[in-house]
Amino acid sequence: MAADLPYLSSYKNVGELFQRIEAAKQPENFTQKYLAETLGLSSSGDRELISLLKALGFLDQAGRPTSEYGSLKNAAVAPGAIAAAVQRAYEGLYAANENAHSLASAELKGLIAQVAGSDSSMTNKIAGTFTALCRVADFTKKSKLDPSPKPADAASAEASPLPIEKPSHFGALRPDFHYNIQVHLPANATEETYLNIFNALRKAFRP
Repeated sequence: MAADLPYLSSYKNVGELFQRIEAAKQPENFTQKYLAETLGLSSSGDRELISLLKALGFLDQAGRPTSEYGSLKNAAVAPGAIAAAVQRAYEGLYAANENAHSLASAELKGLIAQVAGSDSSMTNKIAGTFTALCRVADFTKKSKLDPSPKPADAASAEASPLPIEKPSHFGALRPDFHYNIQVHLPANATEETYLNIFNALRKAFRP
C-alpha cells in the first residue's frame, strides 16, 4: 500500500517559517491571518504551511498549537524537535530506509517513488518539501526515549550489586560431626558382658 507523504507546492519558505515562529508570540490559533500578518508569510503558496505544521504534529487539526509547538520557540531544541517530527510524518520513508534524510537527491526520489507510488511531478514536490525540512532539522539531537525505563531501585541495584558476605574465618572452619550409635544389648547377658561392651566403645571413640 502506497504511503501518504506530506508535501508543499512551494517549499521555499519552510526555513523562514520556523525562524519566524521562534521570534513571534505563540498564538492561541494558528490561522491564515496570523501566518500573513504576524509571520509575514502572505503569498497564496504559504497557506499550505499550516497543513504542513499539522502533519508534523505542531498544530492540532483545529489549528491550535500542540505541546510540541513550544519546542520551536527554543533555538537549542527546535532542530531536534523538527527532526523527530519529520521522522513521524515521513514514517513510510524511514520504514524503508532509516537514513532517508542522508540520501542523495536521486536516491531520495527513487525511495519516495517506491514508497508513495507517485509520479515524477509529485515525487519532486515530496522530495523538495522533505529536503527543506531536513535543512532546518538536526537528526543528531533528536530525542531518544528509553522504551522500558527501569525503576530507580532496580537501576541502583544493577549499578551496585549487593556484596556476597563471606565468613570472617573462611579458611579456619572446623566442622563438628555428631554420631548416633545404637547398641542392642542381649537380654540374657550378664553385668560383666555389658561392662565389656561399653569399655570397648569408650576405647574406640577415645580422642
